[in-house]
Amino acid sequence: MTLNQFKYVYFLGIGGIGMSALARWFSVNGYVVAGYDKTPTALTNALEAEGMTIHFTEDVSQIPTVFRENPDQTLVIYTPAVPATHAEYIYLTENGFVLQKRSQVLGLLAGQMKTVAVAGTHGKTTTSSMVAHILRNAGVNCAAFLGGITNNYGTNFLLNEPADDLRSVVCVVEADEFDRSFLTLFPQLAVVTSTDADHLDIYGAHDAVLESFGMFVSQIDSEGVLFMKKGLSLAGQTKARVREYSLQEGDFHSRQLRIEEAAFVFDLVYENGVICDIKLAVPGFHNVENAVVAGAVALKLGVSPEAIQSALTSYRGVRRRFEYVLKTDRAVLIDDYEHHPAEVMAFLSSVKALYPDRELTAVFQPHLFSRTRDFADGFAQSLSLADHVILLDIYPAREAPMEGVTSDLIFQHIQSKTKQQCTLDEVIDVVRNNRPSLLVTIGAGDIDKLLPALKKGLQDQ
Repeated sequence: MTLNQFKYVYFLGIGGIGMSALARWFSVNGYVVAGYDKTPTALTNALEAEGMTIHFTEDVSQIPTVFRENPDQTLVIYTPAVPATHAEYIYLTENGFVLQKRSQVLGLLAGQMKTVAVAGTHGKTTTSSMVAHILRNAGVNCAAFLGGITNNYGTNFLLNEPADDLRSVVCVVEADEFDRSFLTLFPQLAVVTSTDADHLDIYGAHDAVLESFGMFVSQIDSEGVLFMKKGLSLAGQTKARVREYSLQEGDFHSRQLRIEEAAFVFDLVYENGVICDIKLAVPGFHNVENAVVAGAVALKLGVSPEAIQSALTSYRGVRRRFEYVLKTDRAVLIDDYEHHPAEVMAFLSSVKALYPDRELTAVFQPHLFSRTRDFADGFAQSLSLADHVILLDIYPAREAPMEGVTSDLIFQHIQSKTKQQCTLDEVIDVVRNNRPSLLVTIGAGDIDKLLPALKKGLQDQ
């Protein structure tokens, strides 16, 4: 299959962060794009403003007529979250359309370019967006398919400049382990930030997660490089050169790490030198580590140390990743997408380091019944770093409820000074009554809907 055989591209699940990036690529490159999603969002509104036709009712008749009449010229891209019982999925499957998963199409696109694939059970969105930002600032011709909306560019997709030879273009890809999607990629350079147990509803056990990451690194070009978090056990499963990084050790690491005016400042040590005084506008020990490996990748691609220092200092992060919603002398509100115990631990540790004199209140919305079941003790331990915890109901996403699995599995083991459970609708009043000076919201569900009201409540106090 080649992409130039199609004129029309239809997306089942067009509003997903990864799907929307692909939709933009096809739209920019002259294809007619349409799609379905469950509900309208800011992202689908943006796609519609860019000329794409989107509907939100599961209805075959709403697929544009020109798509239905030309199945041989229509590529259908779907997300694994779309069930096999979906009416449009059934129709498209039974009527001669070519259906491909998002990961398969992304593999086709990336395979035409020099690919930098960033994988890991956490850290991949920030790291990949850092790499893309460094390259774009340094004038490197690059494309990027990211898992979050970058604050620097207001998008999850960066389009490359036209090139006679696409192999000269660098394609930065967030390589997703969910559903083993990253196994469609065969990168020249790859990053693995972490291989913690996650998506056990898909994998079943941590060993299967590790096996999948082993398969991913085995697909790196033999002349390429794997940048691996120090301590991971993947080196023996790749033919590529392996370079290690971490916060304080490895071929690439930070030194002189300090906090100045609520920002992390550090030097990046690499094999032949040091990049001094990088000041991250996006704080966090984990983000310093992400910046270290992003700088390592950029050095390998020929970017100068000076350009790396400048780009990392101007990097403004990704929406919902350590995002300041309010920052005044009286109150601070930070929002974060984290939904794994290790991520929550790293996030809260960094917030406490930034604001050691303030009591920390954390509002957490668990994501998925299966993840809550599998990691309840880990979430409780991580959340216990906060002085006060407000725990919400589980956001189900793609899952049906599981008997006996509720937020209480986490709640009963939290060891904070105070803790309470409430619904999403009750949070605003709880926060107004408690009047916290340092508040964080955490979760990958719809907790971000609270942010405007929480911000107003903190400003009013």
